[in-house]
Amino acid sequence: MCQKSQLAKLGLYDAKVPRYTSYPTAQHFDARIGAAHYQSWLGQIPPGSRISLYLHVPFCRNLCWFCMCRTQGTRSDAPIEAYVETLKQEVSRLKSHLPKDVSLSRLHWGGGTPTILSPEMIRDLAAAVVAVAPLAPDAEFSVEIDPNEFDQARCDALIDAGLTRASIGVQGFDDTTQQAIGRSLSFDRVVQVLAMLRQGGVQDLSTDLLFGLPYQSLEQIRQSTEQLLSLSPDRVALYGYKHLPAQIRRQAMIPSETLPRPEDRLDLFKAARALCLEEGYEEIGIDSFARANDSLIQARDTQNLKRGFQGYSDDPAEVLIGLGASAISRFPQGYVQNAPSTARYMAAIEAGNFASARGHEFAGEDHLRGRIIKALLCGFSIPGDQILPHCPGLEARFESLVAEACAAFPDILVKTPNGALVSEEARAITRVIARHFDAYEAAGSDSLPPTAAEIRVS
Repeated sequence: MCQKSQLAKLGLYDAKVPRYTSYPTAQHFDARIGAAHYQSWLGQIPPGSRISLYLHVPFCRNLCWFCMCRTQGTRSDAPIEAYVETLKQEVSRLKSHLPKDVSLSRLHWGGGTPTILSPEMIRDLAAAVVAVAPLAPDAEFSVEIDPNEFDQARCDALIDAGLTRASIGVQGFDDTTQQAIGRSLSFDRVVQVLAMLRQGGVQDLSTDLLFGLPYQSLEQIRQSTEQLLSLSPDRVALYGYKHLPAQIRRQAMIPSETLPRPEDRLDLFKAARALCLEEGYEEIGIDSFARANDSLIQARDTQNLKRGFQGYSDDPAEVLIGLGASAISRFPQGYVQNAPSTARYMAAIEAGNFASARGHEFAGEDHLRGRIIKALLCGFSIPGDQILPHCPGLEARFESLVAEACAAFPDILVKTPNGALVSEEARAITRVIARHFDAYEAAGSDSLPPTAAEIRVS
């Protein structure tokens, strides 16, 4: 039985552990992978495939101080309108490089605040996307919704476009904490938004809560969690606030001394987690919860759960195309990221090019290590029978890596005939264990600012 002090020594409170929404993580992408790779990998998608598409809208009316996403504030619609036109150009260019009969298994709009788009822009952009690749009959179309930037007209436009899941950024309801992060959101407003969506036929509702915020106490997070659960969302994600004021300038508005201690952060998470479990939600990986009939539960139980830039998913597609500034595409061959700067992205697209700026081509043990890390974060285990069929010839290396990790984490990562298993009481340091398998972190690199994709998931 491992003790809390033992877990602390192994990195329970280590804030430098990657979030592993990809492997390797985006900070290890480099400029040698660009538009040529992107176009080549697009051309290798088999005709008739189902792919996923992520569309990034980097604008907000109000920049919350806690936010680490690639966003920019605007009071005018002019830059938004110009950006949408550029997105449509990128979508059109993508169509000329995709094989025939491709359809979408998942379509996700993120930001920023996608609901900053006017109803007309929403309809226009959605039509441009489905003209490239239509939604499959069982596709999921999800949109991140800022409750303060949402009304009936936008709701109707999204539903007309095929919206099936709404992801509502709640973060919390406590006034003291909200004021300290430059945000204002009332419980009544969230009630209105969820009612609007449900009345329109959107029944799949995901929500986010943050822990580790300034002045946040156990009483506050319990109250926010109870309020949120009273609305019966289908999914709840408990994300940890990461304070990086040297890299995210707006976070300098939040005094470091107002933040909970690392030990208290864990207690905040546990308090919210306990309430979710009491309400009948089941745990999904390291930070998410879903109702018992949710498709994520089935994906977890059949070892088909994925962890990506938008969190946990049951998306069957092997290819994810990212559109917009800073968006990342994932192929069987590797990753490609668009220019993170909105200006650089728009300039590249308007010049008739793709905006690919950097990425990573899989090589060596990438697939093996990546699958091990995914298995840890999705199921707290390393199942050899699920991993090795995808990594032929690496059986001996798999056994070696697992044995080394079990030796590094005695009584925590337990060797099994099929691989290894994280002990239940040690699940809080699963990302620390995952880092042990990260060859790029072990090699070290220059510190780069986090990208939108890297900071979506806690």
